[in-house]
Amino acid sequence: MIWVSSPVSSVVQPTLPGSTPARLKSKSSPFSLSPPVVRELVDRRPPPWEQSVNKFRRSGAVVSLFTGGAFFGAGFAGYAGDRLGRRLTIMLGALIFILGGSLQTAARTINYLYAGRALAGTGVGFLTMIIPVYQSEISHPSIRGRVTGLQQFMLGIGALVAGWTTYGCYKNLKDDGQWRIPLAIQLIPAVVLAALILLFPESPRWLIDNDKADQGLANLAKLHARGDIHDPWVRAEFAQIQEAIRDEREHEAKSYAELFKNKSAFRRLFLACSIQASIQLTGVSAIQYFSVPIFQQIGISAENALKYQAINSVLALIAQFFCMLTIDKFGRRPVLIIGNLVNCLAFVLVAILLALFPPESNSGNTAGWGFIILTWIFNVSFSYACGPLSWIIPAEIFDTQTRSKGVSIATMISFAFNTLIGQVTEIAVDAVGWRYFLLFIVCNLTNALFFYAVLPETKKVPLEEMNYLFTHAPWIIARVDPATYRANLADDVDRRAEEIREKGTL
Repeated sequence: MIWVSSPVSSVVQPTLPGSTPARLKSKSSPFSLSPPVVRELVDRRPPPWEQSVNKFRRSGAVVSLFTGGAFFGAGFAGYAGDRLGRRLTIMLGALIFILGGSLQTAARTINYLYAGRALAGTGVGFLTMIIPVYQSEISHPSIRGRVTGLQQFMLGIGALVAGWTTYGCYKNLKDDGQWRIPLAIQLIPAVVLAALILLFPESPRWLIDNDKADQGLANLAKLHARGDIHDPWVRAEFAQIQEAIRDEREHEAKSYAELFKNKSAFRRLFLACSIQASIQLTGVSAIQYFSVPIFQQIGISAENALKYQAINSVLALIAQFFCMLTIDKFGRRPVLIIGNLVNCLAFVLVAILLALFPPESNSGNTAGWGFIILTWIFNVSFSYACGPLSWIIPAEIFDTQTRSKGVSIATMISFAFNTLIGQVTEIAVDAVGWRYFLLFIVCNLTNALFFYAVLPETKKVPLEEMNYLFTHAPWIIARVDPATYRANLADDVDRRAEEIREKGTL
């Protein structure tokens, strides 16, 4: 189980002497984000350019440097994952994150904060891209969704720690410990990860693909048979992986360019990128980005706003836990479709509420509690369905030759859309108010229809079967019997394992 999360990966604009007063800013992204508090970064007057910068540009810089760094980090991680292996790429991401987190914690001016956020974002880009790949490659098909879903669950723990740490520091501290302590806490899991990741076994599929078959077999045995390389299931799985990799080298995409030229590979890349873009277009970033300011405008204090956000993180964690328990039972396809429909309904109600009771109307507790409850409902739906599946599906649909590359591009798409939403949300809400949320009503509805039409079910499908599935399944798979495009390689492994057992008893 791997946990690296950024408990405090977004900041409140500090009120520097001579600068524009701060507003609480919460920026959500697929990893844990919570509204930390920075009351005053330095006691000196900022340089002239800081005093004159437009508030939207300055807010956008603090928000977007993190996701912009993550965009590039995810891109670099795709290459590193293939060349260095999964474990060393994870270690590299953790070390970059530690450097960025240290700069933020020790910040003396806003420029330190900018640099730290860019570096921390780069590290998170590495980690959020490569960890699901590693998890999917070491998992048994029957529990792959549960194991890969740990990504979102551990990010939820990071959000939980972030929310309550931020709330406690804001309530009880009056010095710069308000923001330095939360920023420092984010370093702890990253240090543990960097220190311990090499104790984990390298991905057997990466080892076999890099002509280290003996070590790959040994690691496969460690993962599934307590180190017994003669275990029938391990030998059968090992043989199937070798056959699949030989076939991939001869017939399937191997380079970034071939991801776009090979029809089966491009279909998977298109689907993975669509999933990551759709996750941001659910409105998760917008509603969490906007929730704290709207709490304040409705009349909820900053302290209570932080408390409600912290409660939100508890609900998200519970939803993520139940997703882990059930995702390999219910499957990917129905959960993602239903999750988007629930998100759509939540935004319909949010838009109605904000239209009838705009923040400037001083509607008081009725509108405030309505908005709070709807954000909680949305967050539970997103955390059970959309959030975990945004990591599970892309990590399992590619073959060994293209998995790191494909997931890298899809993760870059996620951070690009996240950055876009972070840049435009405040401007759009100020310009058109509740009408901005109509965008997410439409997007959630069309997400559900799109995935109903094109997303095949991959529950318990072996990774080595994905080439066959995406080669033989029609592009429009709604109402098509899955048996027509399945090779049933899981049964083949069991058959091979039984043959090995029988030979062993002769």
